[in-house]
Amino acid sequence: MMGGLEESCDAVFMIGYHSRSQGRGVLAHTINSFAFARVFINGTELGEAGLYGALAGELGVPVALASGDDVFIAETRPLFPAAQWVQTKVAHGQGSGVTLTPAAARRAIAQAAETAVRNLDGLAPLRIAAPIECRLQTQGAALADLFCTWPTLERVDGVTLRFTVDSMQAAIRMLNSLAAMSFMLR
Repeated sequence: MMGGLEESCDAVFMIGYHSRSQGRGVLAHTINSFAFARVFINGTELGEAGLYGALAGELGVPVALASGDDVFIAETRPLFPAAQWVQTKVAHGQGSGVTLTPAAARRAIAQAAETAVRNLDGLAPLRIAAPIECRLQTQGAALADLFCTWPTLERVDGVTLRFTVDSMQAAIRMLNSLAAMSFMLR
């Protein structure tokens, strides 16, 4: 979700994001809705916006703008308090919500983008200090069994695993690899 991100970027815009897995937001999931129930980094539960915002922060790039539903904003705003926020819908559950019209959403996002670009100097990247401990809960014990074939993962309980790496990039690579592995059980 952050392909092409590099240190020379001024900021990240997160458009059309969703709340983390187990939330009540529209399309709530974290990386892969089949695999992961919850993901914690150094004790803080994060969804995709938090994970990828921390990856950007590792490169010194702040999050300047984010848009999504009300649940996503409530979960994520504390991570990026100086960013511009655009609520494009009110969630009523995983598959339903009341949305702005596409034209109204585009106008609101464009307006927030202009403000965000003018205020880049006031932004700080989200930096998570190493070591990075990732604790994840799978959607079931069979997934935890499969994932534990990876030698660096430690089983905490029936559905919870833990691993420690030295960077957010390494954590996200591991999570994406596990998400790909989960398709073996579909």
